[in-house]
Amino acid sequence: MGSSDGVVPPHSHHAIQVTAGMDGMVGMKADGHEGGTWQGVMVAPDVEHQLEMRGTYVALLFIDPESREGRWLRRSLEGPLTEIPAAKLEPYLATLTAIRDEPMEAVETAHAIHAAVRGLCSGPPPSQKLDPRVMRALEVIRSMDTRKISLEEVAGSVFLSPSRFAHIFSDTVGLPFRRYVLWRRLTRALSAVGRGHTLTAAAHSCGFSDSAHLTRSCTQMFGQPPSIMLEPGEFYEIPAPFELGTG
Repeated sequence: MGSSDGVVPPHSHHAIQVTAGMDGMVGMKADGHEGGTWQGVMVAPDVEHQLEMRGTYVALLFIDPESREGRWLRRSLEGPLTEIPAAKLEPYLATLTAIRDEPMEAVETAHAIHAAVRGLCSGPPPSQKLDPRVMRALEVIRSMDTRKISLEEVAGSVFLSPSRFAHIFSDTVGLPFRRYVLWRRLTRALSAVGRGHTLTAAAHSCGFSDSAHLTRSCTQMFGQPPSIMLEPGEFYEIPAPFELGTG
C-alpha cells in the first residue's frame, strides 16, 4: 500500500493483480489499448499493463493464478482489465482499510485477505482440478532452493521427460517453465528485500547473478525497481492465504 503521483510504466507479471484506490481513482491501460479510470480494477495474469497512481493511496494485491482462489477469481475476469463492481469493492476496501489503520497479526491478516478475495469471486469454487503432474511440479518448485531449480530435475520428480513436461507445464500454467521460475525467484527476492535484506543479498539468495540482474527482472515484471520496497509505504508479508488448487 502507498501513494504516489507517478506512472508505473508498461510491465507484465504472472499474478492476477487487484488494484484498489483507497481514497480515489486510478488509471490503467493494458495490452497497448486505450485504458480507463477506476477505483477498483483487476488485471489478468501475463498481461502488459500500465498504472497511473494519480496521487491516490493505492493497494495492490498479487494473487497466484494457480491457487484455488486464483482460478476462482479468473472466472470474474472479462478481459485484460476488469472493473470491480461497487457491491464487491466496498467490502474489499473496508477490509484493506481495517488492515491499514489497525495492523493485525500476520495470520489474522492472511485470514482477512482470504475472505476479501473470496468476496471478489463469482459463482461456486472451481471443481476442475489442474493436471496432477503440474500440481506436483508447482509444489516441488515452491519447496526448492530457487538458485538450483532445473527443468530436468522438476520433470524427473513427476516422471516425465523434460520435453513432455515443458509442453504440459506451459499449456497448463500459460507460461514457459523458465519464465515461471524467474517469477518465483523474483517474488522471493522481493520478500527478502521487504524483510530488510540488501538487494545484493536478496539477489544472490534467489538465483540472480547480482543486484543489477534482480533490478532488471523486477522492472520488467513490476515496472519498478526492487528498491521501491525500501521507500515510504507499507509492505505486508503474510502466510500464503491461498493454497494450490486441489479442487
